[in-house]
Amino acid sequence: MHTDINKLFQGLWQNYIQITPSASNIHELLGTKTGKSDIINDHIALRTFNLQRVNLNKLAAHFLALGYEQKGDYDFATKKLTAQHFEHPDTTQAKVFISELRVEELSETAQAIINEMICNVSVHAVEADNFLYSGTHWTVSHGDYKTLLAESEYAAWMAAWGYRANHFTVSVNHLNNIDELSEVNNILKQAEFRLNSSGGEIKGGEEVCLAQSSTMADSSEVVFADATVSIPSCFYEFAQRYKMANGEYYQGFVAASADKIFESTNAQ
Repeated sequence: MHTDINKLFQGLWQNYIQITPSASNIHELLGTKTGKSDIINDHIALRTFNLQRVNLNKLAAHFLALGYEQKGDYDFATKKLTAQHFEHPDTTQAKVFISELRVEELSETAQAIINEMICNVSVHAVEADNFLYSGTHWTVSHGDYKTLLAESEYAAWMAAWGYRANHFTVSVNHLNNIDELSEVNNILKQAEFRLNSSGGEIKGGEEVCLAQSSTMADSSEVVFADATVSIPSCFYEFAQRYKMANGEYYQGFVAASADKIFESTNAQ
């Protein structure tokens, strides 16, 4: 496992922008608008299955080893997901949001496809430095992808993309010359980036101490066993945090908003 947080996030970022070129472009665009290239990452999100070999705890171990602490628990009933978020005592480090799909809640057909995929992931691979950005350890057919897609967009995304950051997040609070998330959204729309409008372009707000928006995922080619197809890859998120009654900035996540953010990878 990584002993250096910055190296881990550098690996995750390089892997992410390979299939999410819009994130690089937005990073540059915001840097130009604010006169500051140093964009602070609020959090990343990772996806997995609740299967023993690769469950949430296995991914979390990589961050716990770097001093992160588990902070919040979340349940997304309709999407069949359980999630937790992690924070580092050094608040300049990005937060981490890890979710896992409750595989037993899917059909037996879908379960069989997922179990077969995960059989290809070795214990050694899960513990390796680069596991969190190692992609797929399996090959699935486009037909299997579509079978999963009919039941769980999340499962299909995992089958296609595997282990990698599903999104990075610009901390609006740390942008120069920009005070509001709505300003960021306007800049993006003027530059013709598509935003996720599920539940409104801005999810949450000052009343829940967190406002979020995101682009719709880029499209990138996946080589399936029987076809090469362009499908949604990853997206870029934007978060503005507000102070709680105690005067401190809220550091957690809002389940109702996160539920809609997941839909940024939905096929259009």
